[in-house]
Amino acid sequence: MPAFPNTVDFVAPDEIPVRILRSAKRKKTISSQWRDNRLIIQVPAALDERTERAFVEEMIAKYRKGRQARTAGLTDDALAHRAASLDQQYFAGKAAPQSVRWVANQNKRWGSASYRQRSIRLSVTLQHMPSWVQDYVLVHELAHLVAPSAGHGPGFQALLNRFERRAHADIFLEAFHAGYNAHAKELGRDEDELSGFGHDEEQ
Repeated sequence: MPAFPNTVDFVAPDEIPVRILRSAKRKKTISSQWRDNRLIIQVPAALDERTERAFVEEMIAKYRKGRQARTAGLTDDALAHRAASLDQQYFAGKAAPQSVRWVANQNKRWGSASYRQRSIRLSVTLQHMPSWVQDYVLVHELAHLVAPSAGHGPGFQALLNRFERRAHADIFLEAFHAGYNAHAKELGRDEDELSGFGHDEEQ
């Protein structure tokens, strides 16, 4: 029998909720993952207190480092840098956005572009998606700045087809779109439904 409780919950100094799961079946390996809004650290039950503490602190430090890296990549400055890089890669810098930032009040569209203001706005909902999906939405909005009068017609589609993973990104966003709207309908909140990329360009 383990000398300590099988489950221990606590909050790290920088407000990271942690749960230690001690398992008699686990002999050597230690693992951690973010689940149920907390860092779950699984350790062998046979570890002594000092060794366990050292491993837990190591796992928390590893998670903290990763979180800092992820947070740094989600700033407006980082988003603007990514947009500039994608603009050069796909459009030879022709889009030239002057402002690119995340917004929390854009709940029905992935993104929007204003040709007059040379600005792009991306929904914070995208922050929970893979980076290549975020890049696809950026390329979509950049294409609107490159060809503002093209709408979503053939010329625009040709520009968007330059993004190599377009097909995969479309499938990902369509699946998310369908799931989100189905959930909204279950809650009786049709006004919360996503419209995806529909009419996202602001002239």
